[in-house]
Amino acid sequence: MKKIFNLLLCFFPFITLNAQINEIGVFLGGSNFVGDVGNTAYIAPEKLAFGVLYKWNKSPRHAYRFSYTQSTITGNDRDSEESGRNQRGYSFKNTVKELSAGLEFNFFDFNLHDYQPKITPYIYSGLSYFMYDELYVTGGQTKKDKNSGSFAIPIILGIKSNIAPNWVLGAEVGVRYTFTDDIDGSNPSNGNYKSLHFGNLNNNDWYVFSGITLTYTFGQKPCYCAY
Repeated sequence: MKKIFNLLLCFFPFITLNAQINEIGVFLGGSNFVGDVGNTAYIAPEKLAFGVLYKWNKSPRHAYRFSYTQSTITGNDRDSEESGRNQRGYSFKNTVKELSAGLEFNFFDFNLHDYQPKITPYIYSGLSYFMYDELYVTGGQTKKDKNSGSFAIPIILGIKSNIAPNWVLGAEVGVRYTFTDDIDGSNPSNGNYKSLHFGNLNNNDWYVFSGITLTYTFGQKPCYCAY
């Protein structure tokens, strides 16, 4: 009876604590914008992007992920291969500060208790809220109207590996489909600037963060007993 009791005590931490593995780290990379002003390339990092992130690994296949990322977002029609944009010559500069929460799914098992080298592609999605400046364009000049915020759907594809005990290195590209169309000043929400709208008003803005993540893992290990 005592042996069975000890066995149950051994497996109970494995069940409860195995899910409580944490990762905390940083993101460093670049950003680019896809909208009505500037280059139309989807992955073309232009400005520095940086942030912090936390993951709670619920299992070797999925984790809850929370992050804060910040970057300057720019666009310049002179960089576009579309002749209409190139001749128009509009440009803008904005700052995006994003909070995001969602679920990260690993394509292969990624057990952080096992220090053997491993690698897996992953995908992340959830919901983001970002702060930015509402802009408008008048006389060919882009100006700020007011501070604002909106939501976005992030879709991140990446690959990661445990490069050392307690350290995980990843590389990822993440597009954000926003619920707004005025990051570049093409569709200001202020009714006073309705006559200044331009571009495709039926297509919202996108922005992209591409870069690397480095996280430190910590948390209690499961109990492995020998008999």
